[in-house]
Amino acid sequence: MTRTFSLTYDYLCPFARNANETVVGMLQNGARYEVTFIPFSLEENHAQDGDVPEWELPIGEVGSGVLALLWSIAVRDSVPESFLDFHVALFASRHDDGADINDEAVLRSVAQSVGLDSDVIRAEVASGIPAKTLAGEHMGVVKDYHVFGVPTFIQDDDAVFVRIMNRHEPADVEKVLEMLSWTNLNEFKRTTIDR
Repeated sequence: MTRTFSLTYDYLCPFARNANETVVGMLQNGARYEVTFIPFSLEENHAQDGDVPEWELPIGEVGSGVLALLWSIAVRDSVPESFLDFHVALFASRHDDGADINDEAVLRSVAQSVGLDSDVIRAEVASGIPAKTLAGEHMGVVKDYHVFGVPTFIQDDDAVFVRIMNRHEPADVEKVLEMLSWTNLNEFKRTTIDR
């Protein structure tokens, strides 16, 4: 049986990396999942009332992490067979290399590292279509599921924000998916973490 769910991401968040990278690894190793990866802008989520939404700003003026989201949408929607590799490589660029993922040169390099034509992806971003997609998907999960952060797993009518502490732990993702429909538990938050 195939399990269908969605997973939010923003490349700024290390916990989003842990969850997304683990799910990608599981998919690449044959997990029977049908996953929709949904961009969620933490920059937009922290905007003040009256601010121009991130997706309405000129590309050169978008806030932290937003340009990376636009590039990821362009890859996901125009070259879907390369999305998983690009997705993981972009998280690595941000968290392993400390690269500025709002720098087009960084995004071009990441795209090229997974065999993509960076000029094609740049042109897709410049078309404005990824910005419209970001607006629709971000606002959609806020409206429909009250999403407030990343990573959020969404399955059917249930959504849960989690912070998975380790990378590459499929059992952790499986536990989240198992608990997702357990609605008698609203919040389970450790008061301290020994790390």
